[in-house]
Amino acid sequence: MIQPSPPDSNPTVDPALKQTAKPAAVPPWLLERLLAKGGEIPFSTYMDWVLHDPQHGAYGSGRLRIGPHGDFVTSPSLGGDFAALLAPQLVDWLLPLLADQATATGERLALVESGPGEGTLALDLAQVLARDWPDLAERLELVLVEPNPGMAARQRRLLEAAPLPVRWSSFEQLAQAPVRGVVLAHEVLDALAVERIVWDGTSWRQQLVRINLVGINGEAAAEPSLRLEPGEPLEPSVLSRLKPLGLLEPNSQRPEGWCTEWHCAVRPWLDHCAAALHQGTLLVVDYALEAWRYYGPQRSNGTVMAYRQQQACSDPLVEPGDWDLTAHLCIDALLIDAEATGWQPLGHCRQGEALLALGLAEQLHGLQSLPTSGLQEALARREALLRFVDPGALGDFRWLAFGRGLPNQVPRFKQEPGPPTNR
Repeated sequence: MIQPSPPDSNPTVDPALKQTAKPAAVPPWLLERLLAKGGEIPFSTYMDWVLHDPQHGAYGSGRLRIGPHGDFVTSPSLGGDFAALLAPQLVDWLLPLLADQATATGERLALVESGPGEGTLALDLAQVLARDWPDLAERLELVLVEPNPGMAARQRRLLEAAPLPVRWSSFEQLAQAPVRGVVLAHEVLDALAVERIVWDGTSWRQQLVRINLVGINGEAAAEPSLRLEPGEPLEPSVLSRLKPLGLLEPNSQRPEGWCTEWHCAVRPWLDHCAAALHQGTLLVVDYALEAWRYYGPQRSNGTVMAYRQQQACSDPLVEPGDWDLTAHLCIDALLIDAEATGWQPLGHCRQGEALLALGLAEQLHGLQSLPTSGLQEALARREALLRFVDPGALGDFRWLAFGRGLPNQVPRFKQEPGPPTNR
Protein backbone atom coordinates (compact mmCIF):
# COMPACT_ATOMS: atom_id res chain seq x y z
CA MET A 1 0.00 0.00 0.00
CA ILE A 2 1.13 3.57 -0.50
CA GLN A 3 2.75 5.09 2.54
CA PRO A 4 1.34 8.51 3.42
CA SER A 5 4.52 9.94 4.93
CA PRO A 6 8.31 9.67 4.49
CA PRO A 7 9.81 6.45 5.85
CA ASP A 8 11.96 8.15 8.50
CA SER A 9 9.18 10.22 10.04
CA ASN A 10 6.45 9.22 12.44
CA PRO A 11 3.24 9.15 10.39
CA THR A 12 0.67 11.63 11.60
CA VAL A 13 -3.08 11.64 11.21
CA ASP A 14 -4.63 13.96 8.69
CA PRO A 15 -6.44 16.69 10.73
CA ALA A 16 -9.68 16.10 8.85
CA LEU A 17 -9.48 12.41 9.66
CA LYS A 18 -8.89 13.16 13.34
CA GLN A 19 -12.19 14.97 13.51
CA THR A 20 -14.25 12.18 11.97
CA ALA A 21 -12.66 8.98 13.34
CA LYS A 22 -14.35 7.71 16.53
CA PRO A 23 -11.63 7.01 19.11
CA ALA A 24 -11.38 3.53 20.57
CA ALA A 25 -15.07 2.62 20.61
CA VAL A 26 -15.65 -1.06 21.39
CA PRO A 27 -17.92 -3.11 19.10
CA PRO A 28 -20.05 -5.67 20.98
CA TRP A 29 -18.17 -8.71 19.65
CA LEU A 30 -14.83 -7.31 20.85
CA LEU A 31 -16.22 -6.20 24.20
CA GLU A 32 -17.52 -9.72 24.85
CA ARG A 33 -14.15 -11.26 24.08
CA LEU A 34 -12.23 -8.75 26.15
CA LEU A 35 -14.46 -9.33 29.15
CA ALA A 36 -13.92 -13.08 28.76
CA LYS A 37 -10.16 -12.40 28.93
CA GLY A 38 -10.41 -10.30 32.07
CA GLY A 39 -10.64 -6.95 30.28
CA GLU A 40 -7.16 -6.90 28.74
CA ILE A 41 -5.16 -8.65 26.01
CA PRO A 42 -1.72 -8.23 24.43
CA PHE A 43 -1.66 -5.91 21.43
CA SER A 44 -0.71 -8.86 19.21
CA THR A 45 -3.96 -10.64 20.14
CA TYR A 46 -5.96 -7.49 19.44
CA MET A 47 -4.29 -7.04 16.03
CA ASP A 48 -4.93 -10.65 15.08
CA TRP A 49 -8.61 -10.44 16.06
CA VAL A 50 -9.42 -7.18 14.29
CA LEU A 51 -7.67 -8.24 11.08
CA HIS A 52 -8.26 -11.97 10.75
CA ASP A 53 -11.40 -12.96 12.66
CA PRO A 54 -13.51 -14.78 10.01
CA GLN A 55 -16.65 -12.80 10.84
CA HIS A 56 -15.49 -9.50 12.28
CA GLY A 57 -11.90 -8.99 11.05
CA ALA A 58 -11.10 -6.48 8.33
CA TYR A 59 -9.47 -9.19 6.19
CA GLY A 60 -11.20 -12.25 7.57
CA SER A 61 -14.64 -10.92 6.64
CA GLY A 62 -13.42 -9.62 3.28
CA ARG A 63 -14.49 -6.11 4.28
CA LEU A 64 -11.31 -4.39 3.06
CA ARG A 65 -10.84 -3.77 -0.66
CA ILE A 66 -7.51 -3.36 -2.41
CA GLY A 67 -7.03 -1.02 -5.36
CA PRO A 68 -7.33 2.60 -6.50
CA HIS A 69 -11.03 2.59 -5.60
CA GLY A 70 -10.61 0.49 -2.46
CA ASP A 71 -9.09 1.08 0.95
CA PHE A 72 -5.44 1.17 -0.15
CA VAL A 73 -3.30 0.72 -3.24
CA THR A 74 -0.65 -1.93 -3.89
CA SER A 75 1.75 -2.25 -6.83
CA PRO A 76 -0.18 -5.13 -8.50
CA SER A 77 -3.46 -3.22 -8.18
CA LEU A 78 -2.12 -0.50 -10.50
CA GLY A 79 -2.07 -2.75 -13.57
CA GLY A 80 -0.31 -5.69 -15.17
CA ASP A 81 3.11 -4.07 -15.60
CA PHE A 82 4.21 -5.06 -12.10
CA ALA A 83 3.67 -8.75 -12.86
CA ALA A 84 5.35 -8.37 -16.26
CA LEU A 85 8.46 -6.95 -14.58
CA LEU A 86 8.47 -9.56 -11.81
CA ALA A 87 7.92 -12.58 -14.09
CA PRO A 88 11.50 -12.87 -15.51
CA GLN A 89 12.87 -13.05 -11.97
CA LEU A 90 10.46 -15.85 -11.11
CA VAL A 91 11.41 -17.69 -14.32
CA ASP A 92 15.09 -17.44 -13.36
CA TRP A 93 14.24 -19.24 -10.13
CA LEU A 94 11.83 -21.80 -11.61
CA LEU A 95 13.66 -23.01 -14.72
CA PRO A 96 16.59 -24.67 -12.87
CA LEU A 97 14.07 -26.73 -10.92
CA LEU A 98 12.70 -28.21 -14.16
CA ALA A 99 16.05 -29.87 -14.79
CA ASP A 100 15.95 -31.58 -11.42
CA GLN A 101 15.40 -35.32 -11.64
CA ALA A 102 12.52 -35.13 -9.16
CA THR A 103 10.54 -32.89 -11.48
CA ALA A 104 11.38 -34.85 -14.64
CA THR A 105 8.68 -37.38 -13.71
CA GLY A 106 5.91 -34.86 -14.28
CA GLU A 107 5.69 -33.27 -10.85
CA ARG A 108 4.41 -29.73 -11.16
CA LEU A 109 6.37 -26.82 -9.81
CA ALA A 110 4.45 -24.44 -7.57
CA LEU A 111 4.12 -20.68 -7.64
CA VAL A 112 2.85 -20.10 -4.12
CA GLU A 113 1.44 -16.74 -3.11
CA SER A 114 0.85 -16.15 0.57
CA GLY A 115 -1.84 -13.60 1.34
CA PRO A 116 -2.77 -12.96 -2.31
CA GLY A 117 -5.18 -10.10 -1.58
CA GLU A 118 -7.69 -9.71 -4.39
CA GLY A 119 -5.83 -12.33 -6.48
CA THR A 120 -4.71 -9.70 -9.00
CA LEU A 121 -1.00 -10.51 -8.89
CA ALA A 122 -1.63 -14.27 -9.16
CA LEU A 123 -3.83 -13.79 -12.22
CA ASP A 124 -1.46 -11.34 -13.91
CA LEU A 125 1.52 -13.65 -13.35
CA ALA A 126 -0.40 -16.67 -14.65
CA GLN A 127 -1.27 -14.79 -17.84
CA VAL A 128 2.29 -13.53 -18.40
CA LEU A 129 3.85 -16.94 -17.79
CA ALA A 130 1.35 -18.77 -20.01
CA ARG A 131 1.91 -16.27 -22.82
CA ASP A 132 5.70 -15.82 -22.72
CA TRP A 133 6.95 -19.09 -21.16
CA PRO A 134 4.36 -21.69 -22.25
CA ASP A 135 6.67 -24.69 -21.69
CA LEU A 136 7.27 -23.65 -18.12
CA ALA A 137 3.59 -22.84 -17.59
CA GLU A 138 2.64 -26.40 -18.58
CA ARG A 139 4.63 -27.65 -15.58
CA LEU A 140 3.41 -25.00 -13.13
CA GLU A 141 0.49 -24.58 -10.73
CA LEU A 142 -0.69 -21.64 -8.64
CA VAL A 143 -1.07 -22.34 -4.93
CA LEU A 144 -2.73 -19.62 -2.89
CA VAL A 145 -2.27 -19.54 0.87
CA GLU A 146 -5.14 -17.41 2.16
CA PRO A 147 -6.30 -17.80 5.78
CA ASN A 148 -9.12 -15.26 5.46
CA PRO A 149 -12.32 -16.74 3.99
CA GLY A 150 -13.70 -13.38 2.87
CA MET A 151 -10.64 -12.68 0.74
CA ALA A 152 -10.45 -16.26 -0.57
CA ALA A 153 -14.01 -16.02 -1.91
CA ARG A 154 -13.10 -13.01 -4.08
CA GLN A 155 -9.90 -14.69 -5.24
CA ARG A 156 -11.83 -17.76 -6.40
CA ARG A 157 -14.15 -15.65 -8.52
CA LEU A 158 -11.30 -13.70 -10.12
CA LEU A 159 -9.16 -16.76 -10.87
CA GLU A 160 -11.87 -18.90 -12.45
CA ALA A 161 -10.41 -18.18 -15.89
CA ALA A 162 -6.72 -18.38 -14.91
CA PRO A 163 -4.59 -20.13 -17.56
CA LEU A 164 -2.78 -22.20 -14.89
CA PRO A 165 -4.17 -24.78 -12.47
CA VAL A 166 -5.08 -23.08 -9.19
CA ARG A 167 -5.60 -24.50 -5.73
CA TRP A 168 -5.94 -23.07 -2.24
CA SER A 169 -4.00 -24.53 0.64
CA SER A 170 -2.30 -23.71 3.92
CA PHE A 171 1.36 -24.02 4.82
CA GLU A 172 0.42 -26.81 7.23
CA GLN A 173 -1.30 -28.75 4.43
CA LEU A 174 1.59 -28.16 2.04
CA ALA A 175 4.04 -29.42 4.67
CA GLN A 176 2.46 -32.87 4.31
CA ALA A 177 3.76 -32.95 0.72
CA PRO A 178 6.23 -30.06 0.36
CA VAL A 179 6.45 -28.39 -3.04
CA ARG A 180 9.27 -27.09 -5.20
CA GLY A 181 9.07 -23.63 -6.63
CA VAL A 182 8.73 -20.02 -5.50
CA VAL A 183 6.82 -18.45 -2.62
CA LEU A 184 5.71 -14.84 -2.97
CA ALA A 185 4.86 -12.77 0.11
CA HIS A 186 3.78 -9.39 -1.23
CA GLU A 187 2.66 -7.09 1.60
CA VAL A 188 1.91 -10.05 3.86
CA LEU A 189 4.35 -9.90 6.74
CA ASP A 190 3.41 -6.31 7.57
CA ALA A 191 -0.08 -7.57 8.46
CA LEU A 192 1.15 -10.26 10.87
CA ALA A 193 0.34 -9.45 14.47
CA VAL A 194 3.08 -7.61 16.35
CA GLU A 195 3.73 -7.07 20.03
CA ARG A 196 3.96 -3.40 20.93
CA ILE A 197 6.51 -2.80 23.66
CA VAL A 198 6.98 0.24 25.91
CA TRP A 199 10.03 1.53 27.76
CA ASP A 200 9.12 2.49 31.35
CA GLY A 201 12.44 4.17 32.14
CA THR A 202 14.15 1.04 33.48
CA SER A 203 12.73 -1.93 31.56
CA TRP A 204 10.70 -3.00 28.53
CA ARG A 205 7.06 -3.89 29.05
CA GLN A 206 4.45 -5.52 26.85
CA GLN A 207 1.73 -3.11 25.77
CA LEU A 208 -1.84 -4.21 26.46
CA VAL A 209 -5.22 -3.26 25.04
CA ARG A 210 -7.61 -2.69 27.96
CA ILE A 211 -11.27 -1.86 28.38
CA ASN A 212 -11.79 1.59 29.85
CA LEU A 213 -14.99 1.89 31.91
CA VAL A 214 -14.15 5.21 33.59
CA GLY A 215 -15.05 8.64 32.24
CA ILE A 216 -13.06 11.86 32.36
CA ASN A 217 -14.39 12.80 35.81
CA GLY A 218 -13.69 9.39 37.31
CA GLU A 219 -17.31 8.35 37.03
CA ALA A 220 -18.61 5.42 35.03
CA ALA A 221 -18.27 6.07 31.30
CA ALA A 222 -21.40 6.28 29.14
CA GLU A 223 -19.95 3.49 27.03
CA PRO A 224 -16.75 1.44 27.26
CA SER A 225 -13.74 2.43 25.19
CA LEU A 226 -10.25 1.02 24.58
CA ARG A 227 -6.91 2.25 25.77
CA LEU A 228 -3.27 1.18 25.50
CA GLU A 229 -1.37 0.62 28.75
CA PRO A 230 1.91 -0.99 29.80
CA GLY A 231 1.69 -4.55 31.07
CA GLU A 232 4.23 -6.89 32.63
CA PRO A 233 8.00 -6.67 31.96
CA LEU A 234 9.17 -8.72 28.99
CA GLU A 235 10.39 -12.25 29.58
CA PRO A 236 14.17 -12.91 29.28
CA SER A 237 13.53 -15.01 26.16
CA VAL A 238 12.01 -11.97 24.43
CA LEU A 239 14.72 -9.63 25.66
CA SER A 240 17.33 -11.90 24.11
CA ARG A 241 15.62 -11.40 20.73
CA LEU A 242 15.78 -7.62 21.18
CA LYS A 243 19.49 -7.52 22.02
CA PRO A 244 20.87 -7.81 18.45
CA LEU A 245 18.52 -5.00 17.41
CA GLY A 246 20.21 -2.58 19.82
CA LEU A 247 17.21 -2.20 22.11
CA LEU A 248 18.93 -3.34 25.30
CA GLU A 249 21.65 -0.71 25.09
CA PRO A 250 21.04 2.38 27.28
CA ASN A 251 19.84 5.36 25.28
CA SER A 252 19.05 8.68 26.93
CA GLN A 253 17.02 9.69 23.87
CA ARG A 254 14.40 7.00 24.59
CA PRO A 255 12.33 8.53 27.38
CA GLU A 256 9.71 6.79 29.48
CA GLY A 257 6.75 5.90 27.28
CA TRP A 258 8.86 5.34 24.14
CA CYS A 259 7.03 2.65 22.15
CA THR A 260 7.91 0.32 19.29
CA GLU A 261 7.13 -3.18 17.95
CA TRP A 262 8.53 -6.68 18.15
CA HIS A 263 7.62 -8.96 15.24
CA CYS A 264 6.77 -12.07 17.21
CA ALA A 265 4.90 -13.78 14.33
CA VAL A 266 7.56 -13.53 11.61
CA ARG A 267 9.75 -16.42 12.76
CA PRO A 268 6.82 -18.88 13.06
CA TRP A 269 5.62 -17.77 9.60
CA LEU A 270 9.07 -18.40 8.11
CA ASP A 271 9.21 -21.79 9.83
CA HIS A 272 5.82 -22.83 8.39
CA CYS A 273 6.82 -21.56 4.96
CA ALA A 274 10.09 -23.51 5.09
CA ALA A 275 8.22 -26.70 5.96
CA ALA A 276 5.97 -26.18 2.92
CA LEU A 277 8.77 -25.53 0.40
CA HIS A 278 11.15 -28.44 -0.09
CA GLN A 279 13.30 -26.59 -2.59
CA GLY A 280 13.09 -23.13 -4.05
CA THR A 281 12.98 -19.41 -3.32
CA LEU A 282 11.02 -17.03 -1.12
CA LEU A 283 10.53 -13.41 -2.18
CA VAL A 284 9.30 -10.94 0.44
CA VAL A 285 8.15 -7.52 -0.78
CA ASP A 286 7.12 -5.21 2.02
CA TYR A 287 7.66 -2.12 4.11
CA ALA A 288 10.99 -2.67 5.85
CA LEU A 289 13.65 -0.61 7.60
CA GLU A 290 17.12 -1.31 8.96
CA ALA A 291 17.22 -1.63 12.74
CA TRP A 292 19.08 1.65 13.20
CA ARG A 293 16.23 3.44 11.40
CA TYR A 294 13.38 1.35 12.78
CA TYR A 295 14.45 1.78 16.39
CA GLY A 296 15.90 5.28 16.07
CA PRO A 297 15.02 7.56 19.02
CA GLN A 298 12.96 9.86 16.80
CA ARG A 299 10.52 7.02 16.00
CA SER A 300 8.85 7.26 19.39
CA ASN A 301 5.57 5.53 18.54
CA GLY A 302 6.71 2.67 16.32
CA THR A 303 5.38 2.10 12.81
CA VAL A 304 1.84 0.73 13.33
CA MET A 305 -0.67 2.52 11.11
CA ALA A 306 -4.35 2.06 10.28
CA TYR A 307 -5.67 2.42 6.71
CA ARG A 308 -9.14 2.71 5.21
CA GLN A 309 -10.66 4.42 2.17
CA GLN A 310 -7.26 5.76 1.04
CA GLN A 311 -6.70 7.48 4.40
CA ALA A 312 -4.21 6.79 7.18
CA CYS A 313 -4.59 7.02 10.94
CA SER A 314 -1.95 6.61 13.64
CA ASP A 315 -4.48 5.32 16.21
CA PRO A 316 -4.48 1.49 16.05
CA LEU A 317 -7.65 1.34 18.17
CA VAL A 318 -9.84 3.24 15.72
CA GLU A 319 -13.04 1.36 14.78
CA PRO A 320 -11.72 -2.19 15.36
CA GLY A 321 -12.37 -4.54 12.47
CA ASP A 322 -13.02 -1.78 9.95
CA TRP A 323 -9.43 -0.63 9.33
CA ASP A 324 -6.31 -2.33 8.06
CA LEU A 325 -3.39 -2.39 10.50
CA THR A 326 0.21 -2.69 9.38
CA ALA A 327 3.68 -2.49 10.91
CA HIS A 328 6.95 -2.17 9.01
CA LEU A 329 9.39 -5.08 9.07
CA CYS A 330 12.84 -4.76 10.62
CA ILE A 331 15.33 -6.00 8.02
CA ASP A 332 17.90 -7.07 10.62
CA ALA A 333 15.32 -9.05 12.59
CA LEU A 334 13.98 -10.66 9.41
CA LEU A 335 17.46 -11.81 8.38
CA ILE A 336 18.09 -13.26 11.85
CA ASP A 337 14.74 -15.08 11.82
CA ALA A 338 15.34 -16.37 8.29
CA GLU A 339 18.69 -17.90 9.25
CA ALA A 340 17.15 -19.46 12.37
CA THR A 341 14.48 -21.18 10.25
CA GLY A 342 16.77 -22.56 7.55
CA TRP A 343 16.56 -19.86 4.86
CA GLN A 344 19.64 -18.62 3.02
CA PRO A 345 19.56 -14.86 2.31
CA LEU A 346 20.14 -14.14 -1.39
CA GLY A 347 20.02 -10.35 -1.33
CA HIS A 348 17.75 -7.39 -0.78
CA CYS A 349 17.23 -3.88 -2.11
CA ARG A 350 14.60 -1.18 -2.57
CA GLN A 351 11.77 -1.79 -5.01
CA GLY A 352 12.85 1.08 -7.23
CA GLU A 353 16.28 -0.49 -7.68
CA ALA A 354 14.79 -3.97 -8.21
CA LEU A 355 12.34 -2.92 -10.92
CA LEU A 356 14.94 -0.87 -12.78
CA ALA A 357 17.16 -3.96 -12.83
CA LEU A 358 14.21 -5.98 -14.18
CA GLY A 359 13.58 -3.62 -17.09
CA LEU A 360 11.32 -0.80 -15.91
CA ALA A 361 13.21 1.75 -18.02
CA GLU A 362 12.65 -0.46 -21.05
CA GLN A 363 8.93 -0.64 -20.24
CA LEU A 364 8.76 3.15 -20.08
CA HIS A 365 10.63 3.45 -23.37
CA GLY A 366 8.26 0.97 -25.01
CA LEU A 367 5.25 3.15 -24.22
CA GLN A 368 6.47 5.59 -26.86
CA SER A 369 5.66 3.08 -29.60
CA LEU A 370 1.98 2.79 -28.68
CA PRO A 371 -0.39 4.29 -31.29
CA THR A 372 -1.94 7.68 -30.58
CA SER A 373 -5.26 5.95 -30.00
CA GLY A 374 -3.68 4.35 -26.94
CA LEU A 375 -2.52 7.62 -25.40
CA GLN A 376 -4.77 7.34 -22.35
CA GLU A 377 -3.55 3.81 -21.66
CA ALA A 378 0.06 4.89 -22.12
CA LEU A 379 -0.31 7.76 -19.66
CA ALA A 380 -1.96 5.52 -17.06
CA ARG A 381 0.77 2.90 -17.40
CA ARG A 382 3.48 5.56 -17.25
CA GLU A 383 2.01 6.94 -14.03
CA ALA A 384 1.89 3.44 -12.49
CA LEU A 385 5.46 2.64 -13.52
CA LEU A 386 6.73 5.87 -12.00
CA ARG A 387 4.82 5.20 -8.77
CA PHE A 388 6.55 1.80 -8.54
CA VAL A 389 9.92 3.55 -8.19
CA ASP A 390 8.93 6.80 -6.47
CA PRO A 391 10.55 6.81 -2.98
CA GLY A 392 7.55 8.75 -1.67
CA ALA A 393 5.09 6.16 -2.99
CA LEU A 394 5.99 2.50 -3.64
CA GLY A 395 9.68 2.75 -4.52
CA ASP A 396 10.89 2.45 -0.93
CA PHE A 397 9.40 -1.02 -0.47
CA ARG A 398 12.09 -3.66 0.10
CA TRP A 399 12.60 -6.84 -1.91
CA LEU A 400 14.24 -9.61 0.13
CA ALA A 401 15.02 -13.02 -1.40
CA PHE A 402 15.79 -16.27 0.46
CA GLY A 403 16.62 -19.75 -0.84
CA ARG A 404 16.25 -23.37 0.28
CA GLY A 405 18.05 -26.37 -1.16
CA LEU A 406 19.58 -24.48 -4.09
CA PRO A 407 23.06 -23.05 -4.85
CA ASN A 408 23.31 -19.41 -3.85
CA GLN A 409 22.80 -17.09 -6.80
CA VAL A 410 22.55 -13.32 -6.99
CA PRO A 411 18.95 -12.54 -7.97
CA ARG A 412 18.36 -10.79 -11.26
CA PHE A 413 16.86 -7.85 -9.35
CA LYS A 414 20.25 -7.28 -7.68
CA GLN A 415 22.15 -7.18 -10.96
CA GLU A 416 22.93 -4.07 -12.98
CA PRO A 417 20.19 -3.23 -15.51
CA GLY A 418 21.01 -3.14 -19.19
CA PRO A 419 20.26 -0.15 -21.45
CA PRO A 420 16.67 0.26 -22.63
CA THR A 421 15.91 -1.14 -26.07
CA ASN A 422 13.07 -0.70 -28.56
CA ARG A 423 10.42 -3.45 -28.53
